[in-house]
Amino acid sequence: MLQATNIALSYGKRVIFKDVNIKFTHGNCYGLIGANGAGKSTFLKILAGQKEADKGEVSIDPKERIAVLQQDQFAYDEHTVLDTVIMGHRRLYEVKMERERLYALPELSEEDGMRCGDLEVEFGEMNGYEAESEAHVLLSGLGIPEEMTGLKMKDLDGGDKVRVLLAQALFGNPDILLLDEPTNNLDVQSIAWLEEFLIRFPNTVIIVSHDRHFLNQVCTHMADIDFGQIRVYVGNYDFWYQASQLALAQKQQENKKAAAKVAELKEFIQRFSSNASKAKQATSRKKLLDKITIEEMPVSSRKYPWIAFKPDRPCGNVILEVDGLSKTIDGVKVLDNLSFSVGKGEKIAFVGTYGLAKTTLFQILMGELEPDSGSFRWGQTITPSYFPKENSAFFTSSMNLLEWFGQFIPASEGESYSRGFLGRMLFSGDEVLKKTSVLSGGERVRCLLARMMLSGANVLLLDEPTNHLDLESITSLNNGLIAYPEVILFASHDHECVATVANRIIEIGPKGVIDRMTNFDDYLADAAIAVHREQIYHQGKR
Repeated sequence: MLQATNIALSYGKRVIFKDVNIKFTHGNCYGLIGANGAGKSTFLKILAGQKEADKGEVSIDPKERIAVLQQDQFAYDEHTVLDTVIMGHRRLYEVKMERERLYALPELSEEDGMRCGDLEVEFGEMNGYEAESEAHVLLSGLGIPEEMTGLKMKDLDGGDKVRVLLAQALFGNPDILLLDEPTNNLDVQSIAWLEEFLIRFPNTVIIVSHDRHFLNQVCTHMADIDFGQIRVYVGNYDFWYQASQLALAQKQQENKKAAAKVAELKEFIQRFSSNASKAKQATSRKKLLDKITIEEMPVSSRKYPWIAFKPDRPCGNVILEVDGLSKTIDGVKVLDNLSFSVGKGEKIAFVGTYGLAKTTLFQILMGELEPDSGSFRWGQTITPSYFPKENSAFFTSSMNLLEWFGQFIPASEGESYSRGFLGRMLFSGDEVLKKTSVLSGGERVRCLLARMMLSGANVLLLDEPTNHLDLESITSLNNGLIAYPEVILFASHDHECVATVANRIIEIGPKGVIDRMTNFDDYLADAAIAVHREQIYHQGKR
């Protein structure tokens, strides 16, 4: 069991945690949720012993082992992939290296022989003879082929490094597993494998993730950080959302009834306090009034932006026709003779492991790149609006947020309009005077979404819009896309968003394309599509 007692942490006047008490029990999987800045990753570091709280303590059975998903991608650059995974069980790795050192000696002394015997016993007790086999299974499940296990970590790209570090955390059956955003950089197949692994995992898991579908699949409990406290709910993310919204509505209704009763009593007392025949009743009501309390609702750190896209006009019959698009980047053919057309009301999710293909397609459609061959044509009634995956170029000026946003509002509107609009996107008060160059990733995304909302576009192109957003903003964006009545072309790693928005799926692979009019969950469940997917990825990893 892992237990945190009276944990408190502040940064200056800002209180992150105040007397937090929580137990994480064996066999449960906890999703740690809260708004951006609520302290999710910080709390994981406190549990892992990587950060000191101002007050309180974390206790764990001394026989239990904690494993943590490491965030430093360069820490193991000089180690092989296989060794990096086995290093997830530090003591096992130390015994393994000591065994290898001793057995490499030209001669063993009697003392060395005794030491080897002790090491063999300890190695066997830690299941060391199966270590390499277990590491290979973990790596394979996460999309790292066996031929890469002998490479040094420095030879891997960032996405593959994250996969190896995830395998490292999972290795050796840890008693307590701490995972901060474990689905980042994973494709659909790897996420599905990880879900199955964690569902079967018999010990304690604590996860920070913005992937609602993932939390729903693996979590038995939700640990909600809000108001400087952590409250545990039994059930997955959807159950937490429903339960928390119900509790909030009930508290608001109770306050509303209490306020109405207070108003009624005050009116009676005011009317009849000077009336001798009613004096006793008025006095009785004064006593009743003193007993009624209206609980002050604490200010939550969890806030939902207002996201709604409204087209100025509906799409005509011709929306988009793509014919034979091809594009090679740095010697690699990213798009190869791609053709498709878009019909009214279609919300198309572009999926697959090859993110560069999706980004390149969007850039070509928006005129930012020229294709090597092929063509595309937008219909005359179409006004597209684009959310790019890489957006730093939009925020390099010295303008503050109010000035930046003012570039996109109607000429007839002024500062009060901008402040109101930005307020609905969670920029209030003096926050609108922040320089755009210092905005966080999530703030930049909200800015660009606000810009798109002003465009009146009847086709939205969005390349990974859920990156950097917290769960509340993702939920608002998800609902805004569901409600949008016209055409959407988008790519997202958020399973819930794709599953609830898309009615057509296009998967672009190295050797072909799969194009189906279906929802995402049915697409993933279709065995024939799974076989086809193997064919379009037959050339292997790029």
